[in-house]
Amino acid sequence: MNKWAHSILAVALATGFFLAGTWYNQRATVKGGIHEARRILYYQDPMHPDYKSDKPGIAPDCGMQLQPVYADSEAPELPGRHATSAPGSVGISEQQQRSIGLRTEEVTRASHHHTFRVLGRVALDETRIYRVAAAVDGWVRHAGPVTSGSAVHKDDVLATFYNRDFLTAQQTYLYALNTMDRFKNNESEDQLKLTKAQMRAASENLEFLGMGELQLQEIARTREIANEIELRSPVTGLVQARNAFPGLRFDRGSELFRIADLSHVWILADVFEDDARLLRAVRKATVRYQDRVLPVHLSSTLPQFDPVSRALKVRLETDNPDLSLRPDMFVDVEFQASLPAAIAVPVDAVIDSGLRKTVYVETSDGSFVPRQVETGWRLGDNIEIVNGLAPGERIVVAGNFLLDSESRMRLVKPR
Repeated sequence: MNKWAHSILAVALATGFFLAGTWYNQRATVKGGIHEARRILYYQDPMHPDYKSDKPGIAPDCGMQLQPVYADSEAPELPGRHATSAPGSVGISEQQQRSIGLRTEEVTRASHHHTFRVLGRVALDETRIYRVAAAVDGWVRHAGPVTSGSAVHKDDVLATFYNRDFLTAQQTYLYALNTMDRFKNNESEDQLKLTKAQMRAASENLEFLGMGELQLQEIARTREIANEIELRSPVTGLVQARNAFPGLRFDRGSELFRIADLSHVWILADVFEDDARLLRAVRKATVRYQDRVLPVHLSSTLPQFDPVSRALKVRLETDNPDLSLRPDMFVDVEFQASLPAAIAVPVDAVIDSGLRKTVYVETSDGSFVPRQVETGWRLGDNIEIVNGLAPGERIVVAGNFLLDSESRMRLVKPR
């Protein structure tokens, strides 16, 4: 290649390098300008803006993604950005609210109805337990086949016994009856009154010895002396105890039989402390047993506290005509409570630290202020606010734990 050709090639290469360098410098300038406009200054914790990092990552306090802060943009609206005078208040943008799942609801006042179910145990009605006791000393001649658990009817003969004063008392009674029959049409009115008084005293003496009305009527009808006094059941019911046996010698006042009337029973329901405050609002109660619904009514007696189960024993009463309910059976008790109008909020809206209860109220400038409240009853997922909130206010019902964490830090850290 001659010298002229080399010169032309050198000039062409130099021109090409010059044009390429000019194009590269222009592109780099434009690109650099763009990056300079979007240059990241640092990364910031969205919940704790005091924490900054020169690298992306996860915030150590709240566990959220660190957000970039660019040189050409205004600082993002972060918690605490709003200037508020309330101590512990926290400001947060709508975007941040969505990112942390924060949700608010309006406070309202309304009446509430609640049904709660507890376990109940069947118990005997103490006013319907009959103890057949010996009126005098004696000894048992015969005892019927009834045993503990046997069902008996009213006036069934349970046993017979003998007393040494029994025959003399019968003779006095029969003499008074015969006197009345012989002279009731001939004697004067005063004499009839005296004879009736003697007959009444003789019958009362037999009753004092333990004779029942049916046996007295039988003696008056047959005018024959009975050899034994009959012990009859005073009521239709279930034999709870039998202490009479043939040949048994007993003292006056000894309990020979105990019979319970099961046509009316008690239900003792265990109501624990969480539901005890609702008892005053209970308007209706029902008992469920084997797919049967039995109407009951609350007893006027005060509930008794059981120190073992830490529950209140609430007494209910119900009829039991078919005797299907037996002592110590378990039943389901259902209470219907009607509560007056009150402010109730979701349980998650209240932060309970043990010493105080706090909710976060949204203010007009978009910040959230902690407020201490007093609570009352709790029904499922709702809890009553007795003091601290007014209808129409908006409170945080989800995401309030992050707000509470930030609020506590702002109360401690200098601004």
